[in-house]
Amino acid sequence: MSSALRIGLIGAGWVTQYHLQAWQKLAGEAQVIAIADPSADNVAARADAFGIAQRFASAQEMLAGCDLDAVDIAAPRAVHAELVRMVAERGLPVICQKPLAPTLAEAEALAHDVAGRTRLMVHENWRFRDYYRDAAGWIRDGRIGQITAARLTLVTSGTILDFNGQYPALARQPFMRGETRMLVAEVLIHHLDTLRMLLGPLDVTAATLTQTCTEIAGEDGAVIQMQSQDGAGVSLFATFAAHGAPPSQSDRLEILGKAGAIRLEGSELQLFGAQGETRSYDLAASYQGSYDATIAHFVDALHSGAPFETSPEDNLQTLRLVEDCYRLSGRENRT
Repeated sequence: MSSALRIGLIGAGWVTQYHLQAWQKLAGEAQVIAIADPSADNVAARADAFGIAQRFASAQEMLAGCDLDAVDIAAPRAVHAELVRMVAERGLPVICQKPLAPTLAEAEALAHDVAGRTRLMVHENWRFRDYYRDAAGWIRDGRIGQITAARLTLVTSGTILDFNGQYPALARQPFMRGETRMLVAEVLIHHLDTLRMLLGPLDVTAATLTQTCTEIAGEDGAVIQMQSQDGAGVSLFATFAAHGAPPSQSDRLEILGKAGAIRLEGSELQLFGAQGETRSYDLAASYQGSYDATIAHFVDALHSGAPFETSPEDNLQTLRLVEDCYRLSGRENRT
């Protein structure tokens, strides 16, 4: 590898603006030199905005026409497995947006197929948000003692018509309209992964998934009950169909321990106990910062040879929770 990694980006959709801002902050260490997407308009928009010279209509053309050191896959989940295998055939390291594949079985097969052929990291950035990293540090330092219970809540009006006659969540990410596995597989996968990072291994014990909005193919409500290895009860409550709630996403987290508690409410994280503490965050900066930290971790691990925090093996544990949510809710056949 060259000192400044030459990166190829597959995908030019909405999320790639955050990927590209993160890559820009690694100037001197890495540079996106090529971008590929079937949409010529999207490719042109991203390439013009971020100064990417080499532009391609397909991943195959980019891989054949460029000398690359690594690949960033930010394409729709339906093609993740195909693209990862394509990159692995060339022996290039790859960071792939979550999930690895639409179902657990497909992701397990993919991880098995590329093991030893490439270095693969899953782009699971929610756990890299600064307030969650700070909460993890407090837990790791024993500042709330043994955890006894936790709950994470996400409530928005994203699938309720607004005053402009639009569904805010679908206006922001139109692809959600056709996803038969929507809320859990596309959104709560982040929260399940973050809870795993904070609390350790989890088991889903019950799940109810509901659909309120008829304009989408999948669920927009979820009540999920879990248990940690130490016996703590963990709940995840989420809906995109709450009247009176803001259309934007904002997490509420409470973790109770024998010696203290941690509470996240919007932009404020509080530690209660013998040594209380309050930290405030710029949520917009935290959002972009999670992409920055995820991609920086990928580059650092490539240079050092250290393992990826969100390796395929780790991410499969999150995907098993996702699959259990659909199975226990009776919606396992929706793919």
